[in-house]
Amino acid sequence: MDKIRLGIIGMGNMGGGHFMNVLQGKCPSVELTAICDLNTARLDYFGNKLPTVRTFTDATEMLDSGLVDAVIVAVPHYDHPTFAKECFKRNIHILTEKPAGVYTRQVREMNEAADQANVKFGIMFNQRTNPLYAKAREIVQSGQLGELKRMVWIITNWYRTQAYYDSGSWRATWSGEGGGVLLNQAPHNLDLWQWIFGVPKRVRAFCAFGKYHNIAVEDDVTIYGEYENGATATFISTTGDACGTNRLEITGDMGKIIIEDGKMKWWKLATPEREFCFTVKQGFVAPETEYEEYTDEIPEGHPQVLEAFAQAILNGTAMIADGREGINSLSISNAAYLSTWTNDWVELPSDEALFEKYLKECCEREASNPKK
Repeated sequence: MDKIRLGIIGMGNMGGGHFMNVLQGKCPSVELTAICDLNTARLDYFGNKLPTVRTFTDATEMLDSGLVDAVIVAVPHYDHPTFAKECFKRNIHILTEKPAGVYTRQVREMNEAADQANVKFGIMFNQRTNPLYAKAREIVQSGQLGELKRMVWIITNWYRTQAYYDSGSWRATWSGEGGGVLLNQAPHNLDLWQWIFGVPKRVRAFCAFGKYHNIAVEDDVTIYGEYENGATATFISTTGDACGTNRLEITGDMGKIIIEDGKMKWWKLATPEREFCFTVKQGFVAPETEYEEYTDEIPEGHPQVLEAFAQAILNGTAMIADGREGINSLSISNAAYLSTWTNDWVELPSDEALFEKYLKECCEREASNPKK
């Protein structure tokens, strides 16, 4: 077999984008054989672009058709674990869109099912293909930055208008998406946070619900995290800033990294800061530094993740992101919501039952008052 036979469940913006990437030859190890959506107009639209592809309105029929070796799941968030488990039952490889799910219990159960299945399980964390973030991870994980002290990420360039939120009844709802900016736009950044810097031991968060839009979920959030070694992380995101920022800064006792505007800046200390602080006799001096700067071409991440997934099936090579890792970033967002709802610190892993209780209450309030 030199190509995998791929099916796509969900032909909205993301599913349609994956379809076009394959159709345009960006994933040479992938052959499109089946697509599924409840919307027959979408099926007709994409089916006309590739007459050989089979169309389905029932995902179970597609999975049982024998036409697919692997599936991309690109449906609303709550259903990611549901379809993943159906694929695992049938020994069908799966690549799911982010986030892995809405609450950690369903994702934890999905991961347990994945461990029992002899298939490849990936997640579409396409921003891991950005060479600047990959370089930052290499520096941090190798210890070149020394003992970690602080991470600050201001990621406010997710601006969205009210028309965006009004474009679909499921958007920005507790029952449809399970959250706002943390569940829709920022999962990539939350993944990179934990991928590079690690998962914090506890968080204190402040989510503002419908601060800038007529929505029930959060469109502005600040998360403060603490680590066992005393390091801290601050994460700020919103869909309400028209002049947004994307700046990641990581500090250790051997230097600092800043990623912003397509460039990574790296300051390397000649002497560890903690050692320097307590050994020098002068009060207004700092360690000598060496400076390096990196720029690199940012690839099209989505087709790269899909092609790596196909190669993992065909040749056993590494995927860009194992699907099981999706629970890490979701753990942070679940804890952030719970911290806001309880107005308190939340330890990770957080109380799954308590989170689901609050989420259910949000869904019930939303059902009785659909618009804020």
